Amino acid sequence: MLWVAEEGKSFQKNGIDPEILYLQTTLGQTAMIAGEIQMCVYSAALLAPARLQGADVVMVASFLSRPLYRLVVRSDIRSVADLKGKRLGITRFGTVSDWTTRLLLGKLGLDPEKDVTLVQVGDVPVLTASLIQGKTIDGAILQPPGHQKPLAAGMRVLVNMQELDIPFQQTGLNTTQKLITRSPDVVRRAVKAVIDATYLLRTNPAVAKRAIGKRLQIKDEQELDEAHQLLKSFIQVKPYPSLDGFRTVLSETAKRLPAAKNADPKEFVDTRFIEELDRSGYIDGLHR
Repeated sequence: MLWVAEEGKSFQKNGIDPEILYLQTTLGQTAMIAGEIQMCVYSAALLAPARLQGADVVMVASFLSRPLYRLVVRSDIRSVADLKGKRLGITRFGTVSDWTTRLLLGKLGLDPEKDVTLVQVGDVPVLTASLIQGKTIDGAILQPPGHQKPLAAGMRVLVNMQELDIPFQQTGLNTTQKLITRSPDVVRRAVKAVIDATYLLRTNPAVAKRAIGKRLQIKDEQELDEAHQLLKSFIQVKPYPSLDGFRTVLSETAKRLPAAKNADPKEFVDTRFIEELDRSGYIDGLHR
């Protein structure tokens, strides 16, 4: 959604001119906590442990509160039982790739510690390439449209997590409470820009597809249209972070951090800016 907001000049229309950076996996949160960047898009699975250990990070808007991942595997893996003893790739331990893979395996009745081997491969492009090569891993979860390349190379989708409808707070716009206290209007404008971009996504496919194509290097018009329709299908008009989604994250986190067991999901979000726009009628008026 940041790409759509950037392409549609939503930030500039709201009086801010940000630099949109791509940072690998956990580096974004680390840089934000250090004050080197002000806001970052990443998963609650990364945010929750950091906050439980003292970081003042919070989610101010949600982009995705249901996992869209497809478990893509070698063509000879035909059932969940066939996963036993196999190697599944993740980006790095502690990332959303790791957490979501473990969550899915648990839902499928498998023990991620005993039934499979989780292999750290690297960021998503490296993970995808490793899966296609088939030498180091037998499967991995990938989000669309990125799962299409392995399918074209002969892999198959074993499980579509979107069909499982699991409440799981994935990506959102995150910042620090320090920034909110120091510069609340900056955060307010950023959240409003994201809400404006949601409207743009729904009403101006050309801008949305241009943003997707440029960043994901997709040129095929049908693939672009499918990516746009997928994004349009799950993006929230009112992007409140999901408290049920955070409960799922905290339940998984509790297996490693006991402090998560009794944590209140409300402590991990700050919805004041969405609430302001919602109460004023701005969001309803925009989409009416």
